[in-house]
Amino acid sequence: MDMFLTFFIMLKVLSYVRGYPSGAPTGACEDMMPIHSGVQPQPFPLPYTIVTDTRTFQPGEPITVTVRGPDYRGVLLEARTFGSTNALGSWQLPPPDTKFLQCTGNPQGAVTHSNTNLKGNTTVYSWIPPDSASPVYFMATVAQQRAVYWVGVRSMTLTRGEPEEVNLATTGASAGMAEEKPLLVLIACLLMFQTLVWK
Repeated sequence: MDMFLTFFIMLKVLSYVRGYPSGAPTGACEDMMPIHSGVQPQPFPLPYTIVTDTRTFQPGEPITVTVRGPDYRGVLLEARTFGSTNALGSWQLPPPDTKFLQCTGNPQGAVTHSNTNLKGNTTVYSWIPPDSASPVYFMATVAQQRAVYWVGVRSMTLTRGEPEEVNLATTGASAGMAEEKPLLVLIACLLMFQTLVWK
């Protein structure tokens, strides 16, 4: 009996030290800190960024999210709004080697790794915004290995608004250029003026 108890305690200690190779636990949803015994997050600067395919969102319209940087093995990815640690919206079918994590009662509130296989810039996540007027951003914890991870990897802020499409049929090419690149328009005007003066 003593041998069985000793074996059981050692097994529990080893599983605690090992980390979570099959995904972050629900308890990590708020602070996004891995429970890797005796290991602290890496200092800044972060080698990772979170990139989205848009700067605006519409409720129910999917947004593509990518973690850019070196290949990684572990991830915990959530959408949030300012002043809250609750996971916001829901994620669509997770990419290979990842899975949903229930956060704040939402079964698809976060995405985490399902194994320690390498993930990288080609791993694309898809998020569905809720009906919210508040700006949102994406927050992640990214682990290259158990003892090497970064907390607080963050995207730019997304605001609710119309999709960012450049529609030359309705805005006109020059109007679109003037709004987006006023310096380029000024240079083009100066070149035309110079051409007219020298003739």
